[in-house]
Amino acid sequence: MSEQAQPELGVRGYIRLVLLGAVVGIPAALLAVVFLAFVHDLEHWLWHDLPHHLDESSPPWYLVIGLPVAGACLVVVARRFLPGDGGHQPLHGFAGKAPLVSYAPGIALAAIGTLSFGAVLGPEGPLIALGAVVGIAITRIARLGAQESAILGTAGSFAAISALFGGPIVGGVLMMEGAIGFGASTIALLLPGFVAAAVGYLVFVGFGNWGGLEAQAISFTGLPEYTNVHVGDLSYALVVGALTALVVVVVRRFAFSVADGEQRIGMPLLLILGGLAVGLLAQTADWLGADAETVLFSGQAGTPAVVAEDSAKIVLILLVAKALAYGVCLGCGFRGGPVFPAIFLGAALATFPVIWWDVSPTLAVAIGAAAGMAAVTRMLLTPILFAALLVGPTGADAVPAAVVAAATAWIVIAALERRRKAEEASAAEPVPAAAG
Repeated sequence: MSEQAQPELGVRGYIRLVLLGAVVGIPAALLAVVFLAFVHDLEHWLWHDLPHHLDESSPPWYLVIGLPVAGACLVVVARRFLPGDGGHQPLHGFAGKAPLVSYAPGIALAAIGTLSFGAVLGPEGPLIALGAVVGIAITRIARLGAQESAILGTAGSFAAISALFGGPIVGGVLMMEGAIGFGASTIALLLPGFVAAAVGYLVFVGFGNWGGLEAQAISFTGLPEYTNVHVGDLSYALVVGALTALVVVVVRRFAFSVADGEQRIGMPLLLILGGLAVGLLAQTADWLGADAETVLFSGQAGTPAVVAEDSAKIVLILLVAKALAYGVCLGCGFRGGPVFPAIFLGAALATFPVIWWDVSPTLAVAIGAAAGMAAVTRMLLTPILFAALLVGPTGADAVPAAVVAAATAWIVIAALERRRKAEEASAAEPVPAAAG
């Protein structure tokens, strides 16, 4: 938010805004429910029902390769023929201007072509945009000004994603970290968002597992109890945090190089080639013994699978294929969120100590999730809280290691970013003319 969004509404105006936040939470969550249910049902039909109708026990090679290409074609249609360019580019994180209400169809279609057809991006980006559209639409109905519109747009966003991150707490902390710099006014800015997120989460809970809603968030069952933090475990956390940050940086640089191809060959061809590359990476992983569907998609369902893997070879295949597919999807023009694939990469790196040295998988989940989320969001408190919620009470003692992993990833990312900016500034300096 900009500083212009700081509320100067008076007590009565602000109470009205908080109440409108509660109102926004209901339709924003309902829209998210319908959207996620449609994405889930279409995904299930494409990747499970369709192979069954073809007398295949799993998706055959031509679907693994062809479906991401078909999804890319849908994204091309959304970006070329509908307003809004399909939403914000995931390579730039969550930054960007609030979408117009007219952008909603294009955002939804581009997200469906991305999420249901196997591209390696998450649903959080489109949900943030669609939730913001709901908030902005309500401000129009209530005839509110730009200041209130910005606040309620944010409220709608976090109502829409509250279920993805295990409830309103993580979303609220994410809002607060994103608003650091506004001082004490941050609470006043975000209170309508907290209320909307809480109401939205109640809506999600009320629907239970209808439409596969429970499958939309990462969840682990049967994690063993983790007690007594050891120095060696903190060392694992430090190494995983650093490696995850390095992998995310490499992926992002690769994605920027992919994105540069749009100027040379155009958006439609780049997207279709990107979909083809993702399908080929998944099928190659399948030929090497890994599961193609674990390479595809956001990683919400694949992260528990990779942590449960007992073969270092398979984990390495999944890590490399997922990282490459993630970079392609970030850069070629698909529309989705960047968080969950990064969490997958962190969890995959944290799985190697589990296989080699019998480290607790609960510890691996905590440090992998914290490191991956910190590396891609450049936040610190939100990844730690999210990791703590993932492991639950049985992994409470793993939280200090999650802190180390998130802090290490944050420091490495910050150091590399500072170095990159210094190199760019040095390259931009004019070369002094030769004397004489």
